[in-house]
Amino acid sequence: MPRYRATFRCFNGCPGEHALTTPIYRCPTCDGLLAVEHDMRALGDRSATEWKRLFDERYMRTTWPYGSGVWGKREWVAPDVSDDAIVSTSEGGSNLFWAERLGREVGMRDLWIKQCGNAHSGSFKDLGMTVLVSVVRQGMALGTIKSRVIACASTGDTSASLAAYGATAGLPVAVLLPRGLVSTAQLVQPLAHGATVFALETDFDGCMAIVKELAKRDLVYLANSMNPLRIEGQKTVAIEIVQQFDWEVPDWIVLPSGNLGNAAALYAGFRMMKELGLITRMPRLCVAQAANANPMYRAFAAGKDTVDAIVAEKSHASAIQIGNPVSASRAMAALKAMNGVVEQATEDELADACARADRTGLYTCPHTGVALACLFKLRERGVIGENDRTVVISTANALKFTEFKLGYHEGTLANVNARRAGTPIVLPPDVERVASAIAAL
Repeated sequence: MPRYRATFRCFNGCPGEHALTTPIYRCPTCDGLLAVEHDMRALGDRSATEWKRLFDERYMRTTWPYGSGVWGKREWVAPDVSDDAIVSTSEGGSNLFWAERLGREVGMRDLWIKQCGNAHSGSFKDLGMTVLVSVVRQGMALGTIKSRVIACASTGDTSASLAAYGATAGLPVAVLLPRGLVSTAQLVQPLAHGATVFALETDFDGCMAIVKELAKRDLVYLANSMNPLRIEGQKTVAIEIVQQFDWEVPDWIVLPSGNLGNAAALYAGFRMMKELGLITRMPRLCVAQAANANPMYRAFAAGKDTVDAIVAEKSHASAIQIGNPVSASRAMAALKAMNGVVEQATEDELADACARADRTGLYTCPHTGVALACLFKLRERGVIGENDRTVVISTANALKFTEFKLGYHEGTLANVNARRAGTPIVLPPDVERVASAIAAL
């Protein structure tokens, strides 16, 4: 079997490399972001056909660790991690849902929803967290990672995922949450897994500033997507989508985005497939942002190559309520390489998009609502065509956002006109009264 390897290198191209088990988060030369780079020459020892066959043979098998959609592609992710170090909950393999009825409503024949919320902790964050926690476990065994605690700042889903994987591995976890800005379900998840939860009187960006300083002092190992190990796992969603389409590339990917690591991850997956000959082209990318937290949209609209930090306003799409995205430079590179666009959705638009999708059999989180609302706009303008195969990334399970759903149908959400709200019909236990109501439907 060929020897494959991956290392940390500077995203800006500075010389030098570092083992993945090194606790390093920024380039020591320029202080820029890091990226995981693979030995593409070694990976080229297998043909594209051989890689496809290998990935298909492993896909969602029970043999450890190939029940995982991430570790079934281990040579492309973290090839040096041993079986014993891997911490997995069978992440990946999520449903690629053909949204036929919703597609018909908006004039699309080939609309699909990649339901990444059908995961152990209920979000796409599991795809990256399995890689990060596995590498940490191996680094601790090797003695290269000295920090005893893994920590993150979070708007909810990252903390839930880290807590679940930390508990699975038996490692202590600390999470920093903005007080009052996460759903009850998202707050309960890390508490249930035994993580230490800090509710700080600030927003996500304030939590992120503190956890970065804690990591700088070597008090914790940083688990946010500033750490490129997360991106390595999340990039497998790109490979999995193509695999589920029998190795055909869709025309568009629409992605709700806050900290922007997921845009970089998708590009990393498509780039590897193209470089190794599994695909011949990339899809176009739409980065979808909430209008109340839209630094990438502002940069794109102004024709700028850099993303300026803003103070994010409160959004029902709380997980992407981020004004200073850590992975902005990575996402901008992805946007250019994938001939992408950036669109935004207001609070009313994202809530209505959720309700519209739910009426067709989906059950969508507010962040997926942002992506759908942006999709509807692009379709109305003709940017996305009737026959374009389009995949919307659904990032989380809507059951985490029951307050949002209930608020919509009760008409209590701020800045939302709940035009599709439904309410129960209250009747006495009288069969004739119920029969008459049903006959009136």
